[in-house]
Amino acid sequence: MNTAFHAQRLFDGERFLTDVYFQVRAGKLHFLTSPQDQATRLEGLVVPGFIDVQVNGGGGAFFNAEPNLACLKKMVHAHGQFGTTAMMPTLITDDIKVMGAAADAIAQAISAQVPGIAGVHFEGPHLSLPKKGTHSEQFIRPISAAEMAIYERDDLGLKMLTLAPEHVSVADIKRLVALGVKVSLGHTNADYATTMAALDAGADGFTHLFNAMSPFTSREPGVVGAALWHDNSWCGLIVDGHHLHPDSAKLAIRTKQRGKIMLVTDAMPPVGTDATEFDFFDGRKVYRTGDRLNSSTGELSGSVLDMASAVRNTVNTLDISLGEALRMASLYPAHYLGLQNTKGRLLEDFDADFVVLDQQLQAQATYLGGHLL
Repeated sequence: MNTAFHAQRLFDGERFLTDVYFQVRAGKLHFLTSPQDQATRLEGLVVPGFIDVQVNGGGGAFFNAEPNLACLKKMVHAHGQFGTTAMMPTLITDDIKVMGAAADAIAQAISAQVPGIAGVHFEGPHLSLPKKGTHSEQFIRPISAAEMAIYERDDLGLKMLTLAPEHVSVADIKRLVALGVKVSLGHTNADYATTMAALDAGADGFTHLFNAMSPFTSREPGVVGAALWHDNSWCGLIVDGHHLHPDSAKLAIRTKQRGKIMLVTDAMPPVGTDATEFDFFDGRKVYRTGDRLNSSTGELSGSVLDMASAVRNTVNTLDISLGEALRMASLYPAHYLGLQNTKGRLLEDFDADFVVLDQQLQAQATYLGGHLL
């Protein structure tokens, strides 16, 4: 069945258009040259679906606690309410058995073509203890054959791994990249030279820029300096008002090559719920105060940010144009993941993943493959 739509306003990834008619056929967009009387009218602004490469949970579900298909579906539904149409479910540092169960769940989702699941992001366990943040120290470890066997799997869709390059050899980074793993640098206390060597070996991302990484200083640029200097890498930003100062975010956006900064949420289970706490590692709990999450031991523990809020915050607190903020939430992460020919824009034959925003940039409706969530 082909469904026709009439967008009052539409942002295709580059331009803002008015009175656009399009049809969805087999989950793809096809633009119409003449009005259709039976078209479903979409009030507001239609924009490309958001792509989030760092999602730990949502809808009350926590991927580490429930590494199964049901959890992934809950996460898709919870974040879909806020415009996310593709995500990289993220497993933070954990036991190898949990990593295996998570990989199996992702493989099930990919095999069943569950809408919204692009692959998997392992954030750890090969991290730096001084920059572990809220990650559990007991599970932080070097790469072994057991982890490498998971990274070698070819049934996980897109694969992403956050690691600390001072604890992973250049040879292993090259091996991971050869296996199709997107290597992102984060939770690291590496110096500038070590970071640049990892980039030369094929790493091409930085996980939540500024957070849990060695800072930029006059005599040692650190991981932050490498991230801002290196033209061919991408940086994720958590624009929630807690993870970084607005002017730090502005400086990164001004400094980094255009198209290389992408919005991420680092979202935890309370997104889409009224929950005020949840169980965490090592007997800890995570508590919600307003829109901030802290572990019972004090650290920031992810966020309750959603992608629509990240776009609003980027426009309202960083003084970034709406078009650029939308690209940071869709087009740029699509490029990072290699999905730029099917996602991140609303063009002919692209995936019919789109969001309807109102004047306040609140998500009013989300469509995955042309189907209303």
